[in-house]
Amino acid sequence: MDKLRIGVAGTGNISDIYLRNLTGVFSRAVTVTAVANRTREKAEKAAERYHIPHVYALDELINADTVDLVLNLTAPERHYTLAMAAVQARKHVYNEKPLCITREEATVLLKAAWENKARVGCAPDTFLGAGMQTCRKLLDDGWIGRPIAGAAFVMNHGMEAWHPSPEAFYKTGGGPLFDVGPYYLTALVNLLGPIARVSGSAQKGFTTRTVTSEPQAGTVITVDVPTHVAATLDFANNTVVTLITSFDVWSHSLPYIELYGTEGALRLPDPNMFRGVVQVRRYKAEAWSEIPLIMHHADDCKDAGEWSGSANLRGLGVVDMADAITNGVPHRASSDMAYHVLDVMHGIYEAASSGVYYHVKSTCERPAAFQDS
Repeated sequence: MDKLRIGVAGTGNISDIYLRNLTGVFSRAVTVTAVANRTREKAEKAAERYHIPHVYALDELINADTVDLVLNLTAPERHYTLAMAAVQARKHVYNEKPLCITREEATVLLKAAWENKARVGCAPDTFLGAGMQTCRKLLDDGWIGRPIAGAAFVMNHGMEAWHPSPEAFYKTGGGPLFDVGPYYLTALVNLLGPIARVSGSAQKGFTTRTVTSEPQAGTVITVDVPTHVAATLDFANNTVVTLITSFDVWSHSLPYIELYGTEGALRLPDPNMFRGVVQVRRYKAEAWSEIPLIMHHADDCKDAGEWSGSANLRGLGVVDMADAITNGVPHRASSDMAYHVLDVMHGIYEAASSGVYYHVKSTCERPAAFQDS
């Protein structure tokens, strides 16, 4: 069967790794036929570098008969508008995170997708990597017994020291919760299932930020969103997880994520990455043990060695979605899970503002683990 044809909308900072992987290690599974950007020159440079045959304006890409699935890498505030146009053109769409800025936008988008028989997927796809899939198997196989509690930490001092264009990270749709939080929340939902209730506290550590990275060094950014958010996540399976996301921390010694069960503890790798160290300490053990990673999807790569050696496989969610469309099965980086994560993030803000729990209105299924497929 012909490979699904991908049109990439947006050639900003994140696009390079997607294009490198989709035209490289994943080129057996999909083909990138088109690229578009608001600045045509940037799209032309990407097309030349990655040997992509078509360069379009954004509206042309959405309606092009050379594209089956639109990979939406535009800025968060444009996710909804472009994705809506794509599904109305009966194109499948895969958004970078978040799915949309608001729940209302996401609801309208998913309704339109259903009406037009178009699928919607959404980053992050890091939970599909060897690190989180190994953790999923350990949890499902009962290595720590029944999960009781957990702790998760997103702790750094923001983007202005290294990102070439950091302002968006301090505006609506940014902040540590919306920028890095989806990686953590998606990983936790993949492991534990949906979240039923959240509490929250939030503040701005600094009202302005001074950029020290080039080319905008010296620019002062006004901070519009909370930069330190603490939450309690009550999962439907009764696990209670403490989550802290912060752009106000210079240094710390906390783990990425740990889960605590009736028979032991599980230490997870960075959920922003596809691999990393996985450790287990069962209740009778004297020390933590590192667990070898389980590799999947090697057949989707040009060379199985490229899969096992790669640390950044962004685009894996697109490949999984393309495979699911071809085979008529659910894709793992699903719109239901992305909407649930969006709902939870807004719920944390609402709980922080109101001082009362937010009872999460959405739900989703845990995505199928690779070893179960």
